[in-house]
Amino acid sequence: MNTNLVIIIFTSISFIIYGINSFTSNRMVSEYERWGFGKYRKIIGLSQILCGAGLIIGIKFLILLQTASLSLVIMMSLAILVRVKIKDNISEILPAISYFVLSFLILFNSLNYN
Repeated sequence: MNTNLVIIIFTSISFIIYGINSFTSNRMVSEYERWGFGKYRKIIGLSQILCGAGLIIGIKFLILLQTASLSLVIMMSLAILVRVKIKDNISEILPAISYFVLSFLILFNSLNYN
């Protein structure tokens, strides 16, 4: 299995689980409130689930892989900005940075497929 495929699968599963937790976890409900996005929690969680699924399906359909990974790059960019704005420490921002990098790698690699 190549590295890019491992990154795609890991990232997709992570976002699907995180999206599901947006609906089911009391801790996530309070986190969304802390971030100032309490009323958007369900739409953001659904977006994460759809993008995670889009990465998996995108293994066969390149345009879907590109769309899902671009969406995640945008989401993670905004997540980083929000966490900086609310003055989270670096250990709290690091997961968003890591998933930004993974999503960017998927997007970059998908744009360079021949």
